[in-house]
Amino acid sequence: MTYRVDVFTLFGDVVETYASASVLGRASERGVWELRVHDIRDATNDPHRSVDDAPFGGGAGMVLSAEPIVRSVESVTDRARPLIALSASGRPFSQAVAREYSALGGISLLCGRYEGIDQRALDLVVDEEVSLGDFVLAGGELAALCVIEATVRLLPGALGNDDSPLEESFSDGLLEYPQYTRPALVRGLAVPEVLTSGDHGRIARWRRAQALARTLARRPDLMAARGGLSGADTALLVEFGLVEGDGRSG
Repeated sequence: MTYRVDVFTLFGDVVETYASASVLGRASERGVWELRVHDIRDATNDPHRSVDDAPFGGGAGMVLSAEPIVRSVESVTDRARPLIALSASGRPFSQAVAREYSALGGISLLCGRYEGIDQRALDLVVDEEVSLGDFVLAGGELAALCVIEATVRLLPGALGNDDSPLEESFSDGLLEYPQYTRPALVRGLAVPEVLTSGDHGRIARWRRAQALARTLARRPDLMAARGGLSGADTALLVEFGLVEGDGRSG
């Protein structure tokens, strides 16, 4: 079954342009997923197609009105579910959440603009809210595209090699190991000898050790969430000289 993504937005061309390129575009051509964009302005009922107004209680900026959003969502009776709003106050988006979404038949995304979305729209039609991180964007379109790409690339057939997502960063709670390609020597820097050894078992252990070391150094929060280093992890790091025998960094 083709995975479906509905996007409710004021700037559909932004979403459609990116979604037609690269990995997403090729996956769409192969029938892995389909995109349906819905312009919230089409659900307005005034000559100016107004979608925003000043916030009650005062304050800077404008707020997206509830009624056009609710009408827009209700008009698409066959939309994919759940409906997810891109919001700074939503639960953090992660690889695990992308994997969760990829297991569904599809998702719908609501892109905010201006100072936010009238809470009543969220209460009436939105199933959950997600946030890309602790920063603010002008609108939800870029965030929606991040969610789409992270999710779609996990679908069978989306990538040239279905095993690719299994070895990427965050797939096992770890950052990905460093990658190298030809030539073997670049400005005096050589490819690690183990990668040209032909010993695939040792290569796999080296990559695992590098992922552990990189995560330990750069994202100790991820390592802590995994419960720290196991005895086998420490042994791998020691094997490749990445920590001393007592587990301290070398």
